[in-house]
Amino acid sequence: MMRTKPCLIAACVFALLGGCAVGPDYVRPQAPLPAAFKESRDWKPAQPADDAPTGRWWARFGDAELNALVEQVDLSNQNVLAAAAQFRQAEGVLGAARAAWFPTLGSNFTASRAQGVSSTTTSGSTVSPGTPIKNTDRLTLTSSWEADVWGRISRNVEANRASVAASAADLQAAKLSAQATLVQNYLQLRVNDAQRRLLEETAQGYRRSLEITRNRFEVGVAGRIDVAQAELQLRTTEAQAVDLKVARAQYEHAIAVLVGKAPADFSIAPTGALPRLPALPELLPARLLERRPDVAGAERRAAAANAQIGVAQAAFFPALTLSASGGYQGTSLSELTTLPNRFWSLGPALALTLFDAGARSAVKEQALAAYDKTVATYRQSVLTAFQEVEDNLAALRVLAEEDGVQREAAGFAAEALRLTQNQYQAGTVSYLNVVTNQTAALSADRSVVDVSGRRLVAAAALFKALGGDWDGLPARE
Repeated sequence: MMRTKPCLIAACVFALLGGCAVGPDYVRPQAPLPAAFKESRDWKPAQPADDAPTGRWWARFGDAELNALVEQVDLSNQNVLAAAAQFRQAEGVLGAARAAWFPTLGSNFTASRAQGVSSTTTSGSTVSPGTPIKNTDRLTLTSSWEADVWGRISRNVEANRASVAASAADLQAAKLSAQATLVQNYLQLRVNDAQRRLLEETAQGYRRSLEITRNRFEVGVAGRIDVAQAELQLRTTEAQAVDLKVARAQYEHAIAVLVGKAPADFSIAPTGALPRLPALPELLPARLLERRPDVAGAERRAAAANAQIGVAQAAFFPALTLSASGGYQGTSLSELTTLPNRFWSLGPALALTLFDAGARSAVKEQALAAYDKTVATYRQSVLTAFQEVEDNLAALRVLAEEDGVQREAAGFAAEALRLTQNQYQAGTVSYLNVVTNQTAALSADRSVVDVSGRRLVAAAALFKALGGDWDGLPARE
């Protein structure tokens, strides 16, 4: 028993070195961040914080039906549920990695029945072949523990912890993506409804014009060509209204899938009113972009890849394992657990690969390359985040200007149509002039609805680019 003391002392010494984890400590990669957004001068770059509240940003559109649909995303969207399952899977992998810090304990029971065989010794004597049959029962408890001398286990846990954080970010990204996609589809559906309502109201006006033109034709004031042109204008407008049904059905089907329902079991009643356009604040807090889950997920994957470099580097050093076993062995099961049948063993083991034809070096190079890839991905995600915010800020600014100009154009088109109709009734112009101005007025009105819809969709895209609502997060000095 005294012989085991040097082994135990050596094992303790190696165990104390467990804090000497090999491999580089993680430092967040630097990303090219501008001092301010081009489209919002008061913006300041900040650090990722995707656990910050994102708010019910969709409620800013003031549509109760939209609010109810978005609330179903977390519960029913299959992509979100898949991301949630992936997050739980990552937590399980982390739990398995943490278990390597602790010893394993096993048990075994065997029973055998055997008889000896005859043999000849070196002196020429022979063992009797009549050796009796022997029963052997063995009950064993075993335990082993790998000392984390070079930090292989610690680095593996570090990598898996970062992977769990990345999966959590992926879950939030899946939710945000599904919410934004649903909101944008819903807004486009409502724009479709508004366009169709405009066309139907315009068609009603064209029907009245057609009736007046027919009456004028019957009394000989107008020609047959005027009636034909009025008929053409009416049917063309009706066809445009019917054509919008295709896009509306597709938007409705897309929304059904986003809330986890079959399109056949889902419908949205049409309405001609557009949701409210959220007011964009003049000052956007710096902490908004911190919540983007895709940026946070990319950064945490870089942390996981960095830790894997340490895991690969630890393979170049010997692994220290402490093993212990004990139990009972005897020929009688009833007396198996008696003291004379007891046995035990205890001792450390060092294992080191001496030659592997460069396999460990290749694994390390692979880990280094994987880290470089995640760093590049992280930096690209940061640049993409800034681009998306810039794009939608610019879109909202330009579309607001276009909306004002387009509404003025629609007003002038309506005035030109009114004057032309009066001239036609006075007999000073042909009906072709009326048709031309009717087409221009309808096109101008549809453009107004289209620009309004584009502003709504751009606002939803900006919410997604910012990671949520802009309320509740004061700007960081």
